[in-house]
Amino acid sequence: MISNLSHIHEKTILGKGVQIDPFTMIHEDVEIGDGTWIGSNVTIYPGARIGKNCKIFPGAVISAVPQDLKFQGEDSTVEIGDNTTIRECVTISRGTLDKRTTKVGSNCLLMAYVHIAHDCIVGNNVIIANAVQVAGHVSIDDWAIVGGSSAIHQFVKIGMHAMISGGSLVRKDVPPFTKAAREPLSYAGVNSLGLRRRGFSSETISHIQEVYRYLFLNSLNNSRALEEIEVNLPATKERDEIINFIRSSERGVMKGYIS
Repeated sequence: MISNLSHIHEKTILGKGVQIDPFTMIHEDVEIGDGTWIGSNVTIYPGARIGKNCKIFPGAVISAVPQDLKFQGEDSTVEIGDNTTIRECVTISRGTLDKRTTKVGSNCLLMAYVHIAHDCIVGNNVIIANAVQVAGHVSIDDWAIVGGSSAIHQFVKIGMHAMISGGSLVRKDVPPFTKAAREPLSYAGVNSLGLRRRGFSSETISHIQEVYRYLFLNSLNNSRALEEIEVNLPATKERDEIINFIRSSERGVMKGYIS
């Protein structure tokens, strides 16, 4: 059902079974997939590409122009996957010339008052808790969880299955499979509980823990630690994911464990 108290541009493309509640504004050049529900007082600007069976709660603003002084009005988008829930007053800015898009994957949960800035890439099955502020050009990989009221610096990368404690200031990259906490943000162990919930075996979790012993507990610099890991630990997709993440880091990774 589409309320006649909402304004929907005539060129908006709506899938089957879309529901739009009163007082919502949807501009031109917007596509909304089958079965999506959009609550009251939502604003969706040009360039939004919203998937199937999403839920967008009141007050959300999707695909507004980026808060970036370099933006010159270039065409860009916000892409949201299927089955993603966007809670009250979430804001997601569209891309700039860097990537020309901001992406949020499928099966994600963005809780109330989250901000996702321009050119961010958020993977699938990601949970971002209340009032998290994500600056531009950030990437958050699949299955990551970001605790409430955290702030993520621009260009930071957060690896898959990572878990970040609430209230964190994330200035460095957070490697995959880890927990991050304290101030300054540092390694707080492997996200063992989350990995078990997602079907990782005890053997695989132990292997991931061994990789991080070399990186954070053996007093080696990153380059030497990675060399030791490649020589001494068997190749697995988890090991290689960690190695590739560390080597590709441009901001540097968070610091090691402090007792």
